[in-house]
Amino acid sequence: MKTKLFITGSSGFIGFHVAKKYLDKGFKVHGFDSMNNYYDVKLKKSRLKILEKYKNFTFTKGNLENQKILNNSIGKFKPSIIIHLAAVSHANKSNKDPHSTFDHSLRTLENTLDFSKDKKTHVIYMSSSMVYGDFKSESVNEDETCKPIGIYGSLKYSGEIILKSYNKVFDLPYTIIRPSALYGERCVSRRVGQVFIESALQNQKISINGDGNDKLDFTYIDDLVQGIMLCCENEKARNETFNITYGNARKINELLSILKSEFKDVEVSYVPKEKFVPERGTLNISKAKKLLGYKPSYSIDTGYKKYIEWYKNFYKSALINE
Repeated sequence: MKTKLFITGSSGFIGFHVAKKYLDKGFKVHGFDSMNNYYDVKLKKSRLKILEKYKNFTFTKGNLENQKILNNSIGKFKPSIIIHLAAVSHANKSNKDPHSTFDHSLRTLENTLDFSKDKKTHVIYMSSSMVYGDFKSESVNEDETCKPIGIYGSLKYSGEIILKSYNKVFDLPYTIIRPSALYGERCVSRRVGQVFIESALQNQKISINGDGNDKLDFTYIDDLVQGIMLCCENEKARNETFNITYGNARKINELLSILKSEFKDVEVSYVPKEKFVPERGTLNISKAKKLLGYKPSYSIDTGYKKYIEWYKNFYKSALINE
């Protein structure tokens, strides 16, 4: 019998791509999403519309903070795996509104775990590279001591600790995934790569925090989805934590150079770095390669160009439909 997947945050950037990939393979997927307005509601609705074309997709609209609605939805579907993606996915939003972020990050996780503990349902939790805080070296592995900075990283790490506690107390199987600097088609959630493109399309000056020499392990959405699927399908992923990134940090100025190859007249200004942005670098992906057979394919040289091309078409379509 094929795996049945329950995805919280199914109309979000990551959730949509994971759901579509599994639906294309003929798996049954149930999506759960509040369809909130944290980002582009129209885009979330368009993602859902695509998923609803599949006969093997079902959907519940509801708030994950409402345990009754969530339990009823999971109980009817009876998934073998829950991919928990429902959370505030932006550090700046988290620091500005910690109360709401707590509810959308930890309360939603606790409700998911409370149901899963009795059925021993495998829960895959999307954490973040922000849990590491300032990188102590150019590359960090999963055993690095985590010292998050700011609300976002702290809540993500708290989620990891809670998940491991449920494993110890209730023998709940889990997998923790730590991505970094995601980008790709249908991402409009104000991450650095998207902000660059949007500013260029609108002939606005791009503002960079710091001198542009900070490094990020930019990760294309297809590579992350590959890693998530391996965590779903490989027994070796159970009760483990994985860095799922491209595995080679690049300077923000390098991302900017790729953008400039597509937008010749873009203007740039450099401003002081924000207080709660940690010094980051490469996430070592040796563990995921060895245990899961993970093989990322997209450096920013290829992935970011694909994203720019998609965004141009998306932006043109948005202008036409205004």
